[in-house]
Amino acid sequence: MNQRSNFIIDTYLMTKRSTIAIFRNPFIFIPNIMISLFFLLVYQAGLSGISNIPAFEGASYLAFILPVSIVSGAIGGSGGAGQSLVRDLENGYFSRLLLTPTSRVAIVLGPIIAGMIQLFIQTVLILLVGLWMGLDIAAGFGGAVVVILLAAGFGLAFAGYSVGFALRTKDAQASQAGTFVFFPLVFLSTTFVPYELIEADWLKFVSKINPTTYVFDGMRSVLINGWEAQPLIYAAIVIIIICSITITFASLSAKRAVNRD
Repeated sequence: MNQRSNFIIDTYLMTKRSTIAIFRNPFIFIPNIMISLFFLLVYQAGLSGISNIPAFEGASYLAFILPVSIVSGAIGGSGGAGQSLVRDLENGYFSRLLLTPTSRVAIVLGPIIAGMIQLFIQTVLILLVGLWMGLDIAAGFGGAVVVILLAAGFGLAFAGYSVGFALRTKDAQASQAGTFVFFPLVFLSTTFVPYELIEADWLKFVSKINPTTYVFDGMRSVLINGWEAQPLIYAAIVIIIICSITITFASLSAKRAVNRD
């Protein structure tokens, strides 16, 4: 019981420290938020006429494109988690932590959870802008909560990768750049049109196996159609699988870093 209590306290303290470090440097997250909002405004202004196509069945294009802005922001913003850890590696704080009784798992989880908190706030801001632009959420307030949770979960997965990559490279720029390799996932999906309107067979295939597609579907289901179980279940399964992989990667990277130090 005492060990569990110590782990919770350690995780809280490491999360608090990483969160303060992220928000102390606004240039870590403000550009990412601005880019996400820019995408939202441009896509809505330039492509909203697509929603007149019968395949959209009268759905709002703003509700359709909003998840793209949120998910791209989640991928881009996850690099902040790794950058805060790199600073600890560079200034020797990480090595000093290893000399204390602090839980090794908490040392890794702290930056990951901090990155998720950043993306949680970021998603709320994007949703508020969407509401200001006239977004009507079919599932109401509960639907907005689901969108935020899906974004936070997906962001948690990429924050885990960012932390693992940071521990491997020990370089802030490499840690930030490492997350951008996932940006093609955003566009090799049902990004701008429904699956039925994708013409290229290869893109249909890639979209079908792309995990981002299922996160898009989960968010769009509550924004456009209301409560539908299947898209939400698929989105949750995808997020759980990716989180398991990336957090395991972060844990193994931490063990490697500990052995080196």
